[in-house]
Amino acid sequence: MVVNCGSSSLKFQLMSMPAQEVVAKGLVDRIGQKVPAQFIYRTADKEFASRPVTAKDHTAAVSFVIEALTSGETAVIKARNEIAAFGHRVVHGGERFTSSMRITDEVMACIKECCPLAPLHNPANLEGIKACQKALPGVTNVAVFDTAFHQTMPPHAYHYALPYEYYQRDRIRRYGFHGTSHKHVVRAFAEAAGKPVSGVNVVACHLGNGSSLTAVEKGKSIDTSMGFTPLQGVIMGTRSGDIDPAVVFFLMEHHKLSADEVNTMLNKKSGLQGFSGVSSDMRDIQHAAQTGVERAALVIEMWAYGIAKYIAAYVGILPRTDAVIFTAGIGENSPDLRTRICTKLAGIGIVLDESLNTAQGKARCITAAASRVPVWVIPTNEELEIARETYDQVKPS
Repeated sequence: MVVNCGSSSLKFQLMSMPAQEVVAKGLVDRIGQKVPAQFIYRTADKEFASRPVTAKDHTAAVSFVIEALTSGETAVIKARNEIAAFGHRVVHGGERFTSSMRITDEVMACIKECCPLAPLHNPANLEGIKACQKALPGVTNVAVFDTAFHQTMPPHAYHYALPYEYYQRDRIRRYGFHGTSHKHVVRAFAEAAGKPVSGVNVVACHLGNGSSLTAVEKGKSIDTSMGFTPLQGVIMGTRSGDIDPAVVFFLMEHHKLSADEVNTMLNKKSGLQGFSGVSSDMRDIQHAAQTGVERAALVIEMWAYGIAKYIAAYVGILPRTDAVIFTAGIGENSPDLRTRICTKLAGIGIVLDESLNTAQGKARCITAAASRVPVWVIPTNEELEIARETYDQVKPS
């Protein structure tokens, strides 16, 4: 059972491994709020209507989900002991974890130590782990870290040029995120290309409400756009992405903003939403641009330009580039935005085939034969990657 806990939500998928088949999936939303929680659920062959449930905390939500999986019209398994393991998305593993890990007391303590680095995510991830341990004592829990894939970055890529004591004391460095997604599309590309993972060099572009790009050499991350936190990098739904750090000092001094207020502004009130004044959803921004909202049109251009700069930089540092890969919500589903980005990359020889670009379907190359750098669209599947990592930890030897 793959578990992804937010502060007030529990996303889950029950998967049959090693067949990699989704048996059931769903969401418990609004956990612990004054309004009733909502339960959204579907099996492999049936979708159920959303309904209110009682879930005062994550423990109650996990118990409710397991009950739904094992009884009544929503049942897909006969007994709780058919759940062989829980695989948890954990956002931040710091420098300690370079791969997925069976969860022990020591691992729990390390995840807790990383809470100051991911205060919106790691505490909720911990609550989900505790809830699953309480619901099914003795069942293996596995932590799959978003940061683990990027632990192969060399020091010259992950260090910041701050006084070294801040790295030694506080471990301030580039960590990178979306690692589970990046790892999945690298693996998927290698399979499609008929190569071992260790034989591929790609630039992976995870573009959604949160976005990051990763340079991958011989199957390993060597650089990535997100940094110490997910705030660094390209423009996102509500995150500013890269800015001059002195902007923070200016805002605090001239507008008397506190550190918390600036943090909230940069993370939750900037990006597409903040600049356009319209929405954090790219679809809304595109509609506004088409109806003449100038700031909406401009922020789309800023967004595409910033992504193109990262792609060009990463292609430049790789000894060769087997593919630039677009994935995640925007990357997979917006051919016009892929075109907007790729037309800015003519200087490195990218030439799209628009008929391939606009086609729908599974993993595919979307560039013309004349393109010096192939461009692919590969759907991400973080839940499957978490299930694979979890299965690898518990499968019979």
